[in-house]
Amino acid sequence: MKLSGSKRLSQLGSAIFSEVAEWKREVMNQGVDVIDLGIGSPDLPPSERIIEAITQAVRNPSLYGYPSSEGSLTFRETVARWYQYRFGVELDPTSEILTLMGSQDGLAHLALSLCDPGDIAIVPDPGYPIYSASLVLAGVEPYLLPLRAENDFLPKLEDIPADVAAKAKFILLNYPSNPLSAVADRAFFEHLVAYAKKQDLLVIHDLAYSEMAFDGYRPMSILEVDGAKEVAVEFHSLSKSFNMAGCRIAFLTGNADAVKALKTLKSNIDYGVFQAIQAAGVAALEEDMESDHSVAGVYERRRNVFLEALAQEGWNITPPKATMFIWAPIPRGWTSRQISREMLYHAGVVAIPGDAFGAEGEGFVRIALVQEESRLLEAAKRIGKWLRTIE
Repeated sequence: MKLSGSKRLSQLGSAIFSEVAEWKREVMNQGVDVIDLGIGSPDLPPSERIIEAITQAVRNPSLYGYPSSEGSLTFRETVARWYQYRFGVELDPTSEILTLMGSQDGLAHLALSLCDPGDIAIVPDPGYPIYSASLVLAGVEPYLLPLRAENDFLPKLEDIPADVAAKAKFILLNYPSNPLSAVADRAFFEHLVAYAKKQDLLVIHDLAYSEMAFDGYRPMSILEVDGAKEVAVEFHSLSKSFNMAGCRIAFLTGNADAVKALKTLKSNIDYGVFQAIQAAGVAALEEDMESDHSVAGVYERRRNVFLEALAQEGWNITPPKATMFIWAPIPRGWTSRQISREMLYHAGVVAIPGDAFGAEGEGFVRIALVQEESRLLEAAKRIGKWLRTIE
């Protein structure tokens, strides 16, 4: 019996990510000290308080039964308090919050819970790969919304064709953005909510990077906009903000009907997040409310050190206001894939080609600030030395 996988599998993921992984293996096999600035996985551990909460919880024998698929009420109540503290948004823990095994879990399944095969959904280009992959799984047709530098990587909603807007079930956006590091202000979110109400369209906002902002900038929640809960839901994750990527805990907030739809689907396919991890999530959010704990300072310093060093090497990049990523325009005469490959083979530095995130990403590379400052300085020196050989 020969199995090659479903047709859907062939449409999932970007071949570019696989190529970069293969390049990295080849270079490492040659004995090169590779500095990996590719995948956005935090390189720091959670706080001692979070680790202690996990340690205590895993020793509690009562927590080893099946957890609730919607998450413990304690965790959801803590999320509600944190949203009030951080954004001034009131949420009902019983109907407007759903616990998830990471935001990717929710993003992967939301289209399945809201759409039927053949429906249309509007997703950004460039965008985080799961946005489009989730539509493949659900049999939903994507409308790719271009995000371009000349518009500060914000969408021109008025350019969405009327027939697409009329048929689409939802529009998905992400600010602060992965991979773009772009940000949006209140005026944009107000315009987006008004547009969604006019078009009878659900807004899905991915806010995974709200706590990773710099230079005094404070990202907002779309739910701060009056009436937003009528048309919007928002994903949030503890992965980046609290260095808990491996714990797999996140949550969906907002429109009760959309939350209920995903809750119904999730109750049929999994049993939720291990309760010890939820206890750690409670500790993380409580610590933040008590001490305004933030990882932003770490990444702001890394951003400054890395971009200053690159500038000294002749590669000037506008500093982003948020996220752990640098969305870097590449020199003329190169494609994103070419420069990423050559940078790895000749400088030993991994970056992701921009077109891994969609066709509109051509002309850029994404660099993740997931190494300590000394390694970032070394990466900048290597890149500069290589760039001088090709001038």
